[in-house]
Formats: sequence, structure tokens, C-alpha cells
Amino acid sequence: MSAVLSDATRARFDREVAKYPADQRRSAVIACLAIIQDEQGWVSRESEQLVADYLGIPPIAVYEVTTFYNMFNQQPVGRFKFNVCTNLPCRLRDGQSALDHLCHKLGVEAGGTTADGLFTVQPSECLGACADAPVLLVNDRTMCSFMSKERLDQMIDGLRTAAAGETQ
Repeated sequence: MSAVLSDATRARFDREVAKYPADQRRSAVIACLAIIQDEQGWVSRESEQLVADYLGIPPIAVYEVTTFYNMFNQQPVGRFKFNVCTNLPCRLRDGQSALDHLCHKLGVEAGGTTADGLFTVQPSECLGACADAPVLLVNDRTMCSFMSKERLDQMIDGLRTAAAGETQ
């Protein structure tokens, strides 16, 4: 991202900030970070500074939000990002095994991205679907439940096939 906000990004920020009282601009920090991530794919420290400057808040206040929520990527991620719940209830129902299986199948460490840039695998705190464990969230939007090793393999193979079909 360049050192300044584009006019389009600034306009999107303006729409979000307008939803709050003038003295509570900082309330739009999550929305502004989501815009940055939507446009860039991740939130760099430079982007955090731009958001802080725009909202008139200390950069640490933006950094705290970026690092608290796992939906914000602090480094570039693969086209498909998997957040696998490893919190205790899911861990007791094979959440850690699901994470380990994905990492082994894709040849990455937890938190890593495949060499082709297609997949990133991350452990995650509670995703709010303990009864459906093991669960994972794909690209911060699609919840996948009851993810056995077989279902994980099918998902990976299906996403690989779909991605390959789009490049042809």
C-alpha cells in the first residue's frame, strides 16, 4: 500500500466514520481495517498507521485491534485461509488433529502458507461451534463443521481443482 490513502479508500472510510458521532471516530477502526484488508489482502504496519492518522488515534490503538482479532491478517496469506479451532472444547473433539492433518497434507507449519500461495493454515481460538467440532473457518467467512480427515482432504482437493480451473 502506498503511504497515502487512495481517494476510493478514503471515501469508503468516510462512509464508515459517518455512522458514528463525531467524537467517536475511533469506533470505525474495525471497519477501516476490514476495508484495508479487503483491498490489500492483509493489514501492514504502514496501513495501521494510515488508519490511525485518518481516525486521529494513536497507532497502538489500531495495532491492538489488528492483533486481537484473527480475522485480520498481519502478513500476506494464501488465497484460501483456514482458521482451525483448537480451543479446548474443539481440541477434545479432534480440533488439534484437524490442524495437524492440514499442516501435514499441505506441507506447512501452523501459521504457514504453501509455496504456491494457495493455502494458509492457522490455529484459531473459539469459532463458536463447539458441538460441530472439529470446525474451521475458510477465508473468515465460511464455517466448515465436522471436518474429519476425509472431509479435509476432499475440501483441499476441491479447492485445488477449482483454483486450477480458474487459471486455465
